[in-house]
Amino acid sequence: MKTLSDHVSALMPQMQRWRRDFHHYAESGWLEFRTATHVAEVLHNLGYQLRLGREVIDAGARMGVPSADVIKQQEARALEQGALPQWLSHFSGGFCGIVATLETGRPGPVMGFRVDMDALDLNESQAADHPPQREGFASCNPGMMHACGHDGHTTIGLGVASVLMAMKDRLSGTFKLIFQPAEEGVRGAKAMVGAGVVDDVDLFTAIHLGTGVPAGELVCGSDSFLATTKLDVSFTGVGAHAGGRPEEGRNALLAAAQATLALHGLTQHSGGVARVNVGVLQAGTGRNVVADCALMKVETRGASNEVNDDIYQQALRVIAGAAAMYGVDYEVKLMGAARSCTPTQPWVDFIHQQADALGLFQSVVDRKPQAAGSEDATYMMERVKQHGGQASYVIFGCELAAGHHNAKFDFDEQVMATAVTLLSTLALNQTDFGGTR
Repeated sequence: MKTLSDHVSALMPQMQRWRRDFHHYAESGWLEFRTATHVAEVLHNLGYQLRLGREVIDAGARMGVPSADVIKQQEARALEQGALPQWLSHFSGGFCGIVATLETGRPGPVMGFRVDMDALDLNESQAADHPPQREGFASCNPGMMHACGHDGHTTIGLGVASVLMAMKDRLSGTFKLIFQPAEEGVRGAKAMVGAGVVDDVDLFTAIHLGTGVPAGELVCGSDSFLATTKLDVSFTGVGAHAGGRPEEGRNALLAAAQATLALHGLTQHSGGVARVNVGVLQAGTGRNVVADCALMKVETRGASNEVNDDIYQQALRVIAGAAAMYGVDYEVKLMGAARSCTPTQPWVDFIHQQADALGLFQSVVDRKPQAAGSEDATYMMERVKQHGGQASYVIFGCELAAGHHNAKFDFDEQVMATAVTLLSTLALNQTDFGGTR
């Protein structure tokens, strides 16, 4: 293990440079052009087999994709900011996914690690006491900020890739490093699953840092994620003069308002926690015009896939009923989705055992009650389990400057070394795993 420790220690300065570079050039979901080209370059130089872009993303399964104009603008922006032209064509159109494979030539399982690459649609703090601002690596892209640690996740993925290649002679089996776009809004994983990227994976691990877990603690199998569905609803009515001929109008604003009120009455369910939220409601064009258009941005969540599916179907009926009530048309567009998923206990037990043996953590737990968020790596976990494999979601506790999705978010970079050490240990010792495929 001293050899692994030496590798990670020597790699840490480079990991800090990678992380701060990704943070400075933050890119939102499906727009990770610069990030993806630099990740591909590192992996290529390390000697990995690469599958890129449309090879690892099912175009028909993408959700919440920006407009063609936005994609084109952001691709040009990425080039101006140092995206590598030799790789950019693979990701053109917003297909910013990467799968890097290392085949050792020795028999063993296929092990997969998933990390995400996208930033949030958020303006980063410019306050002098915000470390990225003070140290010169705050985001230079307006409305895009790594406020959830995905810059750290991407760096951890590259760190694991570096260590595994350096220690290839000690490995058996096959290793797949999955760099996923568009986790925010739970938009990207389903499309990668649709492309079959985890169909051959026997042992799967997704990761996150922070999430309210204290520094020094490791959660080996988080299972607190709610299933969720994200949807945009457009109502289309008929405009009319509100004073002169209101009877000629069909009011899209009232349909959306009626739907909003009704949707917020749907959250009770005997099967477990359920949630509905209308986060955005935009309608109309002027005070003297019967509104001919309205837009709602809605999400449902549930403690299980069954609960969320039931709430989602109820939501669709409410939306249809509100539209019928006011005689307007409507369109529902799916913008994102994730499932609930329970990690497989044998793999959780093995992670726990390996973490205890390292002695790096103050506390190692299987699970930890957390805030009810969602995560689309659950699609990958479910697919691996459906094919008889083992899967888990690991959280590395660390000190945060502010909570996730906050303009002052930042994290203690030392957690990246800890994460690379544990994940590399799992890879080195996976032949000791006594569970089933």
